[in-house]
Amino acid sequence: MKGKNEEKKIAFYIGSLSKGGAERVFVNLAEYFRGEGYRVIMVTQYQKTDEYMLEEGIERFLSEIEAEKVSSSRVLNFFRRLNKLHLIWKEQKPDLVLSCIGKNNFMAVVTTMGTRTKPVVSVVGEAKEEYPTRVMRLLADLLFSRAAGIILQTERSRSFFCKKVGEKAVILPNSLNPDFIRPRYEGEREKRIVSVGRMDANKNHEMQLRAFAALQDRYPDYELVIYGDGELRSSIEELAQELGIADRVSLPGVVPDVARRIERAALFLLTSYSEGVSNALIEALALGLPVIATDVPSGGTEELIEDGVNGLIIPAGDRKALEAAMDKMLGDPAYAEKIGREAAKIQEKLSPKRVNALWKAYFEGIIE
Repeated sequence: MKGKNEEKKIAFYIGSLSKGGAERVFVNLAEYFRGEGYRVIMVTQYQKTDEYMLEEGIERFLSEIEAEKVSSSRVLNFFRRLNKLHLIWKEQKPDLVLSCIGKNNFMAVVTTMGTRTKPVVSVVGEAKEEYPTRVMRLLADLLFSRAAGIILQTERSRSFFCKKVGEKAVILPNSLNPDFIRPRYEGEREKRIVSVGRMDANKNHEMQLRAFAALQDRYPDYELVIYGDGELRSSIEELAQELGIADRVSLPGVVPDVARRIERAALFLLTSYSEGVSNALIEALALGLPVIATDVPSGGTEELIEDGVNGLIIPAGDRKALEAAMDKMLGDPAYAEKIGREAAKIQEKLSPKRVNALWKAYFEGIIE
């Protein structure tokens, strides 16, 4: 049995370090284990321009095949990628590799066969979206059964997989971004409704605009601020014009220091059709914002919110329910403040110290 942490090596395997929720979780975990004295490497298939930075001491490897080795045969390229990843595990000899997102989990299990490395797969999003076809679901059941560990984020996710995988899996939450650990703002709330997320069809910002427009006469002093960017930005701008609310809708884009920008807002909205466990929702709750969020199929919202206690949960895609919930929060500031104070208690539940210790204990159990 190994003793000191520095004798143990952990690898993290993901597509890239582009600025998304799963990528941030991986970087945070890598830095935590590095700080605990483990040797840590990060393996990504690609390297993109706008990425999270890694702390010094975390070595990075690319598993994509070199340009000169790319063939016109997709099958040959696939096997070359498998071989390169397999060689990384053989040469670097990590005790454990954590992978996430769709096919990456398959790759981790297959390429660690015949090596000393123990694969731990994780499902961070909606399982039906990561494994949408019958073949992929069968592969997930087969390969996950061979993994050394399986990490899910919600209890609902267990039922998607076969019984063996569901029973083997553990539920481990994501830790809270330290930037959002702060005393709750207790002053008068700014008349702003905020949302944070990529501007795509899944986030359903259209429903936010339509609900806001329906309530504009009742709450004429409020504005809607959506932080983020994406392919639907121009569509959102056009819809705001069409609904006559363009002068009360702001789209600042991707900004630094989100916590400072939203902590005094009157209300936070998450209107996605699908999520795993939303980091943006965790962060809004931690700041003590009154929150309205949709009930996503993964159960991610239910993992965080008790309806009517620390937030309001509405059916996905239900604009009338959103209007009613917004009216309830905005029309009764005392009720909204009560909800927000309960929400802030998540800081303790998902503190990095507590959550990272759970991940460490799980990894240690597999390594030992």
